[in-house]
Amino acid sequence: MSFEHLRITRQFLNALDDAGITTPTEIQEKAIPPIRGGQDVIGIAQTGTGKTAAFALPLLGALKFASGNPPRALVLVPTKELVMQVATHFKMLSKYTDLRIVALYGGVGYKKQAEEVEAGCDIIVATPGRFMEIYLKGYIPAKKIKHLVLDEADRMMDMGFMPQLRQIFEVIPSKRQNLLFSATFPPRVERLSEEFLLWPTRIEVTPESTPVETVEQCYYSVPNFRSKLNLLEHLLRNREDMRRVIVFVRTKEYAENIGKYLQRIEIGEVRVIHSNKGQNSRLNAMADFHGGEVRVLVSTDVAARGIDIPEVSHVINYSVPRDYLDYVHRIGRTGRALRTGNALTFVDRAESYHLKKIEGIIRMEVPEIGIPEAVEILETPKHEFKEQAREIDHQRRREDPDYKGAFHDRKRKPGSGRKSGSSSGKRRPRR
Repeated sequence: MSFEHLRITRQFLNALDDAGITTPTEIQEKAIPPIRGGQDVIGIAQTGTGKTAAFALPLLGALKFASGNPPRALVLVPTKELVMQVATHFKMLSKYTDLRIVALYGGVGYKKQAEEVEAGCDIIVATPGRFMEIYLKGYIPAKKIKHLVLDEADRMMDMGFMPQLRQIFEVIPSKRQNLLFSATFPPRVERLSEEFLLWPTRIEVTPESTPVETVEQCYYSVPNFRSKLNLLEHLLRNREDMRRVIVFVRTKEYAENIGKYLQRIEIGEVRVIHSNKGQNSRLNAMADFHGGEVRVLVSTDVAARGIDIPEVSHVINYSVPRDYLDYVHRIGRTGRALRTGNALTFVDRAESYHLKKIEGIIRMEVPEIGIPEAVEILETPKHEFKEQAREIDHQRRREDPDYKGAFHDRKRKPGSGRKSGSSSGKRRPRR
């Protein structure tokens, strides 16, 4: 099927041609016709399969051209990075029209964004919090909004946006088209869809939580943090294969430390992004990574859904995510737009539990590969070993509430136990 068969008009076909997009993806084939027909739609598809264009093309086609000052469509996404990404996608597809797209996000002053809305816009792409902030200050006339899109709805639920979403549902017209798109569809998102969608058409092009087929996955068993760092350095020395790499880590401290180390060993330009980085710093890092000036991006999960860069060759999970659906979104940063990609995961003894849980969710076994001989494997420091042991104990208690811990079952010497209210009869040595 072609975009012409989907009845996409010429100005948008020209924009697609300019972007080198010639063939619709499965989610686009299935979602565009009902959206063009005005239906409410739930779209569930793997990350990187073209969900944004699946709702952007029919939405732009319905609006056609600029009309008046009040916005007529609202697209809500969970993060600043996604606002920028989705707004850029809309602007790319509408380049041969006069449609006006405004991006609203936090981390910067609201005045300039409010002035853009007041000057006239057709589509607002926003985070829920910033939209309500500017609306409550009286800058957004909402009565003309006839199309509402919730993108990455599962992440919105994870980030606690439900109160703001309910506020928004109350201030925009009830007679509107509603679209909900997500890579996963957990119960919380299903309950959300029941609140505001009217007899929706559900489109699920792949089983929920399934990674993109073009991503080749594997894992390494690595005993500790420092050995992981040695393995990471060894892999990144291969500049020919690892052309553009995202390294995902669990914490901001990990991100900073790993980023500084990689900058010292000179394996190419490196940038670090996490929630403590300023807005401009994060946007500039993303822009440099997108443009190819940066080879390695070290990130916490703040960017797992905010990066749409087709040329990412590898995703490296330096640490296994504890929110298992984040694994799907992390590895979805590579293998985008039907390209091939690679996802490598470093797993210590405490993280093997989480990998097994992930394999259950994605319904496949991730193969293990051996660590190259050139990589130095160091002994695990005592403090890290104890931390891993505590986490393993916690995992076992979660699986078995009666489990008392690794040291509980040691046999006591006869007569060494204490009776209630009595002393053991032995004095402890003073320290």
